[in-house]
This record gives sequence, C-alpha cells and structure tokens, in this order.
Amino acid sequence: MRVLLQRVSEASVTVDGTLVSSIGQGVLLLVGVRHGDDRATAEWLAHKVAHLRIFEDEAGKMNRSLLDVGGSALVVSQFTLYADVRKGRRPSFIEAAPPNEARPLVDAFAETLRALGVPVETGVFGAHMDVALVNDGPVTIWLDSAELRGGSLD
Repeated sequence: MRVLLQRVSEASVTVDGTLVSSIGQGVLLLVGVRHGDDRATAEWLAHKVAHLRIFEDEAGKMNRSLLDVGGSALVVSQFTLYADVRKGRRPSFIEAAPPNEARPLVDAFAETLRALGVPVETGVFGAHMDVALVNDGPVTIWLDSAELRGGSLD
C-alpha cells in the first residue's frame, strides 16, 4: 500500500457538485492498494499515520501526532499512486489492485484510524472526485509499505 499524507488546515471532497466530506486540521490521506496487499498492511499503515509526529509542539518542533493534536483524517482512494510511467507516455496501472480487492483495504485503513480515536471522513470509492485542501506547512510525506514494513511504529 501507498499513502500520500498531506498535513492540512482543511480538506474536502466534492462529487458531482455535492460536498460529501470535509475536515479541519489534520491529514489528507491519498491511499493506493496494490496486488498482494492485505488487511495487516492496511492496519499497520493506519497505526503509522496516527502516530507520526508531524505536528509542531510549543517549540515549533514536529513532536506531536495526529492523535496528540486531536486532528481528523480525510481518506481518499487513489489507484493512480501505482502509476508506472517507465515506458511510453501513458501510465500503466497494472500494479494497482482491482476495485474488489482495493476497496476492503481502504475501508480497513479508515476503520483502523477510527478505532485508534481519529475522526475519519472518506471520499467516494471509484467516483470522480474534486479534492480540495490547504496544505499546512507544506508537509507532504510518502509512505510505502514495501519500503517501511521493516521499520517500527515508534
């Protein structure tokens, strides 16, 4: 799984001109699923996101987590995180899991964040979405379970 995390002061998703979700301070999480990912990976990444110290403390240092600041998460499925552009001019998405595999894992990711105490809003799986955000910092972090799984959650 891949997650593109953006620390935000606000973010929202609109589908067909209708606002479907929005958050204030927290993180926008674009989530991609690839073949072979599983629920354990989704849960592990959710724990990692919830505990990442990406918010400033009183001294201006990134020492506080999403849980520490009481921030929210906006989870948006994003299969294009697995775009392969090494050949030709059109991206290939062959690594991305099909919707019937990806949707339960994106849902598990969101459910795990909720279980940890993070207020979670979501996009609409498979829909054409307009995603708006105000990136705070800017802080943007790339998490890839294939690269991170050897690391700890600390």
